[in-house]
Amino acid sequence: MIYTTSIKDITKEQLNGFFVGWPNPPSSEVHLKLLKRSSHVVVAIDEGSGQVIGFITANSDGILSAYIPFLEVLPAYQGQGIGQQLVQEMFALLKDIYMIDLMCDEDLLGYYEKLGMQRAHGMIRRNYSKQSGV
Repeated sequence: MIYTTSIKDITKEQLNGFFVGWPNPPSSEVHLKLLKRSSHVVVAIDEGSGQVIGFITANSDGILSAYIPFLEVLPAYQGQGIGQQLVQEMFALLKDIYMIDLMCDEDLLGYYEKLGMQRAHGMIRRNYSKQSGV
């Protein structure tokens, strides 16, 4: 397993199988765009196949705040600590940032608490007609 912040050599062909359960998942082309446009990215790559098997993104002002919109690990690789390692790597990248926020489904609250995050109240707005990206 390789963890890297470099996505310069990542191709859309390496990004298959993510966004499981989404009614309108982003294409691999859109997925690659979101990685490239995020201020911080860590990807996990299977050394044997070269497949990206997990990723985490953050967007930050670089001064006080960062938001983590995505943490995904391919279903076949879940339960092996890859997500935890991705989060730890991202926290290391953001170590000088005052606040790191994310929103998650209720069933994931315990997962993030185990990684040192605290529950908070938040609000969201979703435009589901744009879920597959632009």
